[in-house]
Amino acid sequence: MGFPEHRKKLYETLPDNSLVFAHAGVPLHTNEDHYYDFEVNSQFFYLTGLEREKMCLAAAKVNGKTAETLFIEPADPARERWTGKMPTKEEASAVSGVEDVRPTEELGGWISRYMGRFRIEHVYFDLYRCQESDLPDYSALCAEGFRRKYPAAVLHDLRAACVPLREVKDEEEIERVRRAVGITRQGLDAVLRTLSPGMKEYQAQAEFESACRRLGAVRMAFNTIAGAGRNGCMMHYETNRDEARDGQLLLMDLGAKYKNYCSDITRTFPVNGRYTPRQREIYNLVLSANRAVAEAARPGITLKDLNDVCKRVLAEGLIRLGLIGDEKDVGKYYMHSVSHSIGIDCHDACFAGDVLQPGWIISDEPGLYIDEEETGIRIEDDLLITQDGCEVLSRDIPKDPDEIEQIMNSR
Repeated sequence: MGFPEHRKKLYETLPDNSLVFAHAGVPLHTNEDHYYDFEVNSQFFYLTGLEREKMCLAAAKVNGKTAETLFIEPADPARERWTGKMPTKEEASAVSGVEDVRPTEELGGWISRYMGRFRIEHVYFDLYRCQESDLPDYSALCAEGFRRKYPAAVLHDLRAACVPLREVKDEEEIERVRRAVGITRQGLDAVLRTLSPGMKEYQAQAEFESACRRLGAVRMAFNTIAGAGRNGCMMHYETNRDEARDGQLLLMDLGAKYKNYCSDITRTFPVNGRYTPRQREIYNLVLSANRAVAEAARPGITLKDLNDVCKRVLAEGLIRLGLIGDEKDVGKYYMHSVSHSIGIDCHDACFAGDVLQPGWIISDEPGLYIDEEETGIRIEDDLLITQDGCEVLSRDIPKDPDEIEQIMNSR
């Protein structure tokens, strides 16, 4: 389908007399002359396929017709000597499909023309804020500057307009996620070939990430989690500095990113190549919940419905193991939800309560975290919702405990 089709679908949903501004963003400063690695704004990428900073897609829907312009920094040989090649107008147009490409300094004039000559009633910027305490991002700052100049304009959230479109992936998006999952599988193969007592968590991380990069993943989908022993009980543990010791489990939550689309996989391996009987008991319970969720995943239900399936399986198993006495106490050992959307972002854009449709890609990640036994186990797959169920995109990544032990002990 491609990026021009993404824009077409967005424009069809917008009211007449609207402007759209999708900003790519700018690199964020750390200290002195250092900057964080640039990550493009997700809405901008969804609409253009471009990943260069300081770009802006501007579109106007007026009198039933839509006009779009891409604004980019002109290529500068002197700057390129320091920071690398900049895309030309022709290259940006070829990737995005936007025919009208202009230098960024013309954006102000473009805005003046539409705001001065047309009855613009709706203006869209990405206004998303994850938490109240977050600093405003670049798009929000641009929106605030626009509001000061044009106080009568009604601002709308571009992300909210894109969410229903981003929830359902087209064939190209599905193929990118499928490729990311395949790279992740090979990265985990490298871990299984090398994991042993005495290895540092960051060394397991390095085995995974180096394999992924060799296979074409420019970046990871998120910071790799490699938690040994009790560290595996921390949902977003990212320190990765401790030693993986004999008898412990290593929980690895990770994913390669391919052409800016994510995978999100979790596996829990025995550091010495053998699960203890107790570890296997708990592991098999989590695995049964993982399989129950995949069996239940289909169009017409919600992520909450899948979480209810997961909680029921885990609660019944915890009662059998004597860890809880009542199903309502499952939250003592299972603290998160079983699923989220996956796409451009690892936790991809979706609205709580939305009903699954064919083309959604979601996680399936039950887990149990037993602090008193220093045991954290999570098993996560990526599911593509189909017409009558789901396809487990990560089905080739070993998760059966016998298979994992066989691989680790035959290397």
